[in-house]
Amino acid sequence: MAGRQHSDTIAAIATPPGVGGIGIIRISGPAARFILEAVFTPFRPGTSLKSHQLRYGTVSRADGTLLDEVLAVYMQAPHTYTREDVVELQSHGSYLVLNAILGEVLRQGARPAEPGEFTKRAFLAGRIDLTRAEAIIDLLQAKTAAGTELAAGQLQGRLFERVEEIRQALVAVLAGL
Repeated sequence: MAGRQHSDTIAAIATPPGVGGIGIIRISGPAARFILEAVFTPFRPGTSLKSHQLRYGTVSRADGTLLDEVLAVYMQAPHTYTREDVVELQSHGSYLVLNAILGEVLRQGARPAEPGEFTKRAFLAGRIDLTRAEAIIDLLQAKTAAGTELAAGQLQGRLFERVEEIRQALVAVLAGL
């Protein structure tokens, strides 16, 4: 399972629905950089895209229609959440703006991500284990500070470490038998 790479590129609005100051569109997969280069025009042209550096510019449709001013970041694999090339476009948080940008990203070859698919890809690539993947769900759904604290501890690997200790003890018992 670890190290599995996907041949398709996915995209989704990564921020909750509603109006906010900032909204994020996330893209992951082999065409992420190509899609960024197709929709994004930096205000300082001529500088190369460097991994993990924010760039300021605009996102436009293929016909040149401006959609929004954005911050864009390209993150090169394997140093990303999914261990694939990842792009994030940070725009104004209007539902209409986010959907317009996502629509353009999809027209450039990405497909809509399924719910939880970024985390699924991180798990399949060996970036996180199953306990951490479940912790992300718990963290998102936590209703109390205690729930948040437990999920954050699980996300840091506390549950995995405890289970691993028990597994090692059981292996030692089996070896002794």
